Amino acid sequence: MLAPLADSARSHPEGGIDLSVGTPVDSTPELVQRALREASNAPGYPTAAGREETRAACSRWLARSTGATVSTSAIVPAIGSKEVVAGLPRLMGLSAGSRIVIPTVAYPTYAVGGVLAGAEVIASDEPESVDDVDLVWLNSPGNPTGAVMSGERLAQIVAWARETGTVVASDECYIELGWDAEPISLLHPSVAGDSHDGLLVLHSLSKRSNFAGYRFGFLAGDPALMSEILLVRKHSGMMVPTPIQAAAVAALDDEAHAAEQKERYRRRRGVLAAAVTAAGFRIDHSEAGLYLWISRDEPCWDTVRWFADRGVIVTPGDFYGPQGDRHVRIALTATDDDIDRVPARLA
Repeated sequence: MLAPLADSARSHPEGGIDLSVGTPVDSTPELVQRALREASNAPGYPTAAGREETRAACSRWLARSTGATVSTSAIVPAIGSKEVVAGLPRLMGLSAGSRIVIPTVAYPTYAVGGVLAGAEVIASDEPESVDDVDLVWLNSPGNPTGAVMSGERLAQIVAWARETGTVVASDECYIELGWDAEPISLLHPSVAGDSHDGLLVLHSLSKRSNFAGYRFGFLAGDPALMSEILLVRKHSGMMVPTPIQAAAVAALDDEAHAAEQKERYRRRRGVLAAAVTAAGFRIDHSEAGLYLWISRDEPCWDTVRWFADRGVIVTPGDFYGPQGDRHVRIALTATDDDIDRVPARLA
């Protein structure tokens, strides 16, 4: 249903502006490209556990960026974050009869991962209200809403999960992109206490370092769970190529390029926020992350058509669940030139 409207937007006399897909458009930093080139002679097989240097870089980054202390033995590299979102239920051995709770408005792959495992998927923002839960997915900052969960709320869920034996996995891929709120990690001591038992976090370099085409993420947390997950990954051939790991180390250890990229997104966010507000839309949540979650209290497809008539492509909120049916998602991942053309289109 979106494709015809996207085609209509692209037929605008001045061309279409695509704000529907959260894929990076800025260049991968040269230091990352250089590290990839220098590691290109890689004749041997990588391991599922990854190089010690890779896991050490992940550990250093976690400490700097999230305040969490994680041993390298409790970190496993992944072939992009989506691979883990789709595969975690199976990596944990969940199947028919298992129950997974995901956010009510969420990235669709959380549900897909449960379906692939044959598990029951329940959408709820109150996981404590669901009985016999095996896995809870959290996403803070959230996609598509940009909502940030407070440390107090995260700690409540952790306490409940430990009482019930439930595993909590938090997708924190946007954690460095706080705007109006400061995101906190599930593994931060104020949330997790002095143990990571039953807790997993997922991180990615895609947005931070324009690394999406390289496919690299990592999972960290409960050492016992990580050991079990690694064992399954070994036999599944889930290995990150050695040159990609070298590039990831370079990206993780450099903060300057990430700060520059964040400022690009901050500026784009300001332009888009002013434009949609002036056009009569309300911005909900969107305290962090790469999206604006907007509404003017009409069916989301009416809003998508309104934007398409002006040559702008946005994503209907019901892609992310029924509760998103009166919102649309606008991505900050467009070029500066395209972003700067949006206000005139919406005026």
